[in-house]
Amino acid sequence: MKLLELLNLNCTLCAVQATSKKRILEVICDTASTELQDFSTYELLTSLMAREKMGSTGIGNGIAIPHGRLANSNKAVAIVATTEEPIDFDAIDSRPVDVFIALFVPEEQCQEHLATLQNIAQLFTDKQLSKQIRKSTTAQELFELIKHASQ
Repeated sequence: MKLLELLNLNCTLCAVQATSKKRILEVICDTASTELQDFSTYELLTSLMAREKMGSTGIGNGIAIPHGRLANSNKAVAIVATTEEPIDFDAIDSRPVDVFIALFVPEEQCQEHLATLQNIAQLFTDKQLSKQIRKSTTAQELFELIKHASQ
């Protein structure tokens, strides 16, 4: 699946004020819980933290792709967020992170999940796009950038 198939304007957050890994993940999960109404913020956070315990999802260049699998779900959702200031996220390049693309996927959609992660990583290797995303000042602007880049 492509990122745009899992994302909508309500799932796009720009210039979030968060100063820790846990806080940005809480904000992301709180937003996701409005789309995934069968899951609480806490359940969503637990799924992301379980994955983070295996190793950081900070892929480098200030980007992280936190992701979690959800039992008894049939809907996948993406949340894209930027932070006002970069956050220490234990990324593979040890750089702080300010662009987050979070994924919540049904447990049994493993193959689709991997393809979606690959699509996101490929999309965000475009340095020009990453620069524009970081300069976004509204959720609408951020969403439009991703929409345009995904076509």
